[in-house]
Amino acid sequence: MERIIVVGGGLGGLRAVESLRGRGYEGALTLVSAERHPPYDRPPLSKAVLAGESDDTTVDADWDALRCELLLGERATGLRLDARGGVVASTAGDLPFDGLVIATGAVPITLPGDGPQHVLRTIEDSRDLRSRLTEGARIVIVGAGWIGAEVATTAAKKGCAVTVVEAADTPLAGALGPEVGALTAPWYAEAGVELRTGVKVAEVGDGGLLLAGGARIEADEVVVGIGVRPQLSWLDGSGLLLERGVVTDGSFRAYAGEEVPGSARPDVVAVGDCAAWWSARYGRRLLVEHWDTALNAPDVAAATLLGQGAVYDAVPYFWSEQFGRMVQYAGNHSASERIVRRGDPTGRKWTAAWLTGDRLDAILTVDRPRDLVQARRVIAAGTPVDAGALADPDVPVRQAVRG
Repeated sequence: MERIIVVGGGLGGLRAVESLRGRGYEGALTLVSAERHPPYDRPPLSKAVLAGESDDTTVDADWDALRCELLLGERATGLRLDARGGVVASTAGDLPFDGLVIATGAVPITLPGDGPQHVLRTIEDSRDLRSRLTEGARIVIVGAGWIGAEVATTAAKKGCAVTVVEAADTPLAGALGPEVGALTAPWYAEAGVELRTGVKVAEVGDGGLLLAGGARIEADEVVVGIGVRPQLSWLDGSGLLLERGVVTDGSFRAYAGEEVPGSARPDVVAVGDCAAWWSARYGRRLLVEHWDTALNAPDVAAATLLGQGAVYDAVPYFWSEQFGRMVQYAGNHSASERIVRRGDPTGRKWTAAWLTGDRLDAILTVDRPRDLVQARRVIAAGTPVDAGALADPDVPVRQAVRG
């Protein structure tokens, strides 16, 4: 390959550039980013940046040594593919390539209505919202997911009057399921946050929310944290297979037309929040919108693009800091058979584990980091566990493995 284009200026895009050079690629390399900033970390936006403890999360990179042309503030607008390579249409002009990395990430989902609403995706979003979290301000957050809980945590600490509205019957119902999600509900009241579940929002209006039943919730600021969707509009008409993301194989090769053997393109890979990749471990396609995947998956994508052969099948991992707790999750429980509780969920430290038969599929830990580290290794190895031993919080997870 002589010219590779990386579209997307987040962590995934930077890691792709680093991995390509680290794996010996010597040709031309260009990174196109719609943001004006060099790549930066996003997890601190809802944590340290929002709290005022940090103002810059730029990821250290030696761009001169990487010999990468940076096109910041420029947006990809289309993709034309030919038999070998193609052209990225952009606001900076047409960019021909014989290798392409798609790392355009995702954009927040917003609510209908003409009223102002805040989302939390960029450094500007975080700085703007931070300036509005003043003592006594009425902050209404739509969505009791990871982002909603983190924003509620910071807003409450700053003395705001915080209300969280959730359409499901429990927090984190989509991420963890209602049984485990319900265990986090008491944290809101403990922090002085009003949690209203089973409430659907019709629209955002001036001065607050209009609910589906006609009631209103007054607010000085409305924050929407109801999820994201992959940024794929620029790929319309490209011929790539798009279904909740760029559909790829386990090596991140994008499919052209349909998902059949031989239709994955060796010259086009996708990584990060916009990639729906095949996991042999779980026997299904995964769309993992978390920092850990953006950090590690691009190295496999770079190897694939350079013809070096690699497959990505890591155990998904995510963490959240909320209401004074470190919450960590590893694995995938979408097809699990049962849940095993480890410790008292009314206490400060506990764990929930998802199992299928004697296989550990996923784990959620609350202030039990050792459980997370050991369980992640067990999940990766696929070794069977004893559910009875796993349920005992005094037994290390590694000792619950059957010999």
